[in-house]
Amino acid sequence: MTFPHPSRAERDTEIHLDPELFHEIEGEGFDLEERNALRRVSGIRTDLEDVTEVEYRQLRLERVVLMGVYPRGEDADVSLFELKALAETAGCEVLEGLLQRKDFPDPKSYVGSGKAQELRDVVLSTGADTVICDGELSPGQLRALEDLVKVKVIDRTWLILDIFATHATSREGKAQVELAQMSYLLPRLRGWGESLSRQGGGAGGSGGGGVGTRGPGETKIETDRRRIRNRQAKLAREIKEMKTARDVKRQERKRNSVPSVAIAGYTNAGKSSLLNRLTGAGVLVENALFATLDPTVRKAQTPSGREFTLTDTVGFVRRLPHQLVEAFRSTLEEVGDADLILHVVDGSHPDPEGQLQAVRAVFVEIDANDVPEIVIINKADLADPLVLSRIQRREKHSVAVSALTGAGLPELVQLLEDEVPRPSELVQVVLPYAAGRLVARIHDEGEVLAEEHLEEGTKLKARVGPQLAAELAEYLVA
Repeated sequence: MTFPHPSRAERDTEIHLDPELFHEIEGEGFDLEERNALRRVSGIRTDLEDVTEVEYRQLRLERVVLMGVYPRGEDADVSLFELKALAETAGCEVLEGLLQRKDFPDPKSYVGSGKAQELRDVVLSTGADTVICDGELSPGQLRALEDLVKVKVIDRTWLILDIFATHATSREGKAQVELAQMSYLLPRLRGWGESLSRQGGGAGGSGGGGVGTRGPGETKIETDRRRIRNRQAKLAREIKEMKTARDVKRQERKRNSVPSVAIAGYTNAGKSSLLNRLTGAGVLVENALFATLDPTVRKAQTPSGREFTLTDTVGFVRRLPHQLVEAFRSTLEEVGDADLILHVVDGSHPDPEGQLQAVRAVFVEIDANDVPEIVIINKADLADPLVLSRIQRREKHSVAVSALTGAGLPELVQLLEDEVPRPSELVQVVLPYAAGRLVARIHDEGEVLAEEHLEEGTKLKARVGPQLAAELAEYLVA
């Protein structure tokens, strides 16, 4: 079945599904043959028409075919187009996208031997050198599918890890990604030919294979696994040391009673753009998945002058690899320890509710599901008004904004004024003019409700944190 490819303009904004095609795929009336059929997905091929031949030779893109197995009822096209975006972010040229309707992936080779042969035919006809599967494959499935299609096979998890490895810039980020890759690679390590399976007879043993074969008594693959485990332990120690430094900074902010607001959400939803809009942080903004991985903390103020911190965190995605959640736990704790979460969702995405659900699943993993949350529907200038109103009906505590145009930002700032936690202690003091340092701290760390300059000093009524309230105890007045 052949469908027209979408124009470049359509692809550069968002990919919207044809309702008739959607009905054909997802509607009622599935029979066994249709559910098990291998179908090509329209518009999946990377468009390189505007790339010159010289530029193309310089790019040297890896040519890939996408493959997904989905049960009935799952929005397969949205998932496969997201896999396409991930592949292109990793620097691949997507040639074809194929999906199979099946309740469960084949436990042996993910798609079954018959469909694997059809996949092999597509690989041969397109000249692809890699197959990317939309799921996490077991070591056995990876090996069996590679034997059937005769080209390299990678899964969604390794693709995401590869993107993270490309985009990580800080020492902590690189260590976290490497630890996640090691955790993924260890059970999938395997020998090529005989090179990793040779084994010595054991030092000094009578049953050895003679001169030149006596050795440590372990295979090459066992040696490599031991080295990976040693490297994992070293990376875990390094990340733990970095976590200590991050915890010290976080405790310092808490000691000074500075509220923390975390910006979290789906990758490419516009979190960094929003941070730049609110604070002028100058964080990298790019129309790509996982463009920024390293958390950025910036100071901001409410309209009334109360200070708080804004933290831009790593983006989430459907089926975010568990290895990444574990490796990035010290970074994701910024979300769990926040006083307020700004949950950013892409209003122009075909499935914004799915984005919300995927991100909240990660919130549960990092114990952040009890933190107060404001849903920010970004890219409102590109979104369908009906979609915006639908989300706002479901999400009572939400606001529609556009980080690009600035629309809706005044409403967001007012929400921050209302929702950012206020200092807990109400004090009324008269500070001598010589205690100007304390006056400045009240303005910086607290919320000034009234201020009056008297002959004996500055009279202030304010809300402050417990520590500052203790320092002001001697200046309290009725």
